[in-house]
Amino acid sequence: MMNQGFLRQITEFVFPQHKPERADIIFIPGSHLPQLAEEAAGLYRQGMAPYILPSGRYSIVTGRFEPGKEAKEKYPGEYETEWEFLFQVLRKNQVPKEAVLREDQATYTYQNAIYSRKVTDSMGLKIEKAILCCKPYHGRRSLLYYQLLYPDTEFLVCPIKDSPVTRDNWYLTKEGTNMVFGEIERIGLQFYDILDEMREQER
Repeated sequence: MMNQGFLRQITEFVFPQHKPERADIIFIPGSHLPQLAEEAAGLYRQGMAPYILPSGRYSIVTGRFEPGKEAKEKYPGEYETEWEFLFQVLRKNQVPKEAVLREDQATYTYQNAIYSRKVTDSMGLKIEKAILCCKPYHGRRSLLYYQLLYPDTEFLVCPIKDSPVTRDNWYLTKEGTNMVFGEIERIGLQFYDILDEMREQER
């Protein structure tokens, strides 16, 4: 029998989740999944925030942007960046273009946060509370990065509901456990480097 206490601790760490509240902005870390923009659009229509900031050029791993087959069928078109794709998904889900901010240079999650901060600073926006729309298993890593760049901001993680790996089922399949422990490994490796860099800067 699986140790429920162990599973619960891993779940709470990797899968932060909050109820949406009125915020200053909705952030979307770069992705080829339309569900992130669909979730953000739903929150926008509920009046949860006046702005949405999708971020992303393409994955540094692939070096190009390529949405999945289902995404292409649902949102046909030619897209060069994650931002362009997410922008079109938002527009087709009743989000006005003036509510969508632009960041189309980031190629990995840390850059999503770094460049998003540059965008909001350039606009003079004070972000006291923000919603983060992401994949469920990407929640903790996304949250840690955005908190690094927005240390005075309260974040609410509102993950997409349409995902094969969730906080309720991740430990039931090999795919889910690989995804979750891969995230834990990436958090350790990436934040080790970040902390090392921060120590160097303080010297």
